Amino acid sequence: MNTHDLKLFEAVAQHGSFTKAAEETFTVQSNVTARIKSLEEEFGAQLFNRSSRKVDLTPEGETLMKYSRQISNLIEEAKKRIEKTDEVTGKLRIGCIETTMALKAPGIMKNFAEVHPKVQLEFTSAMRNTLIQDVLNLKLDAAFISAPIDTPDLQQHLIKEEQLVIIAGHQFKKAADILKQDLQRIIVFDQGCVFRSRLESWLLAHGTVQYQSTVLNSIEGVINFVEAGLGISILPAEVVEHFYSNRKINLFPVNKELSKLTTLLVYRKDVPPTAALKAFVQMHG
Repeated sequence: MNTHDLKLFEAVAQHGSFTKAAEETFTVQSNVTARIKSLEEEFGAQLFNRSSRKVDLTPEGETLMKYSRQISNLIEEAKKRIEKTDEVTGKLRIGCIETTMALKAPGIMKNFAEVHPKVQLEFTSAMRNTLIQDVLNLKLDAAFISAPIDTPDLQQHLIKEEQLVIIAGHQFKKAADILKQDLQRIIVFDQGCVFRSRLESWLLAHGTVQYQSTVLNSIEGVINFVEAGLGISILPAEVVEHFYSNRKINLFPVNKELSKLTTLLVYRKDVPPTAALKAFVQMHG
């Protein structure tokens, strides 16, 4: 075993794929497979559960990952001491929901790159539950998700609190007008989206149990459909007011229980954070 084997091991764990790990480390899949097999023989344990659809760490693999991260951190610290530099390097994979990806990720990346230009920062978007699982499975270093979360293995950092508002076409002058519609139409993201669940809860609280859903995958699409009068939606007030204040839409408040959206940055407690992750947390903690 050598440190290169551990880098291959971490790449497979992060991507959940031998093929993608090979691409990232500029080698061939057969070499990755052989080196992982060699590690498994050396430790006398299976490190990955393999199937045709995915590759996940076994409990033994998770244990090795913790130590592998510690080894990587020690080597990184040794290099910094020898080179007498505090410069942070490495790669960081951050997950977020669609609103963060589309509107806030560019600013986050720009600010971080200005301070730590040698860190390769990658963002990926997914639904909340997928993000949590990807952090737990070490496919992501950290993720921005909505609270609350009751997962003992995850460290939580409060990022910000936002207010959600109902958005509707300009023809609606008050929320009561929306609720009078014979057929309620909503413009939402796919199942698992926190905004969708809040909007459905809002409708249910006002006695609306039947509605027609149009599923989109971008905020711009949601705004366009709402502006065209094709339905209502719910989004953070700050997002709408900052990026879409010139659109022909009206905003309506939501009851306190549903309006508050708390965003957290989460990462594994039991896996030593890299210098890059520490720097990222410091900027957003």
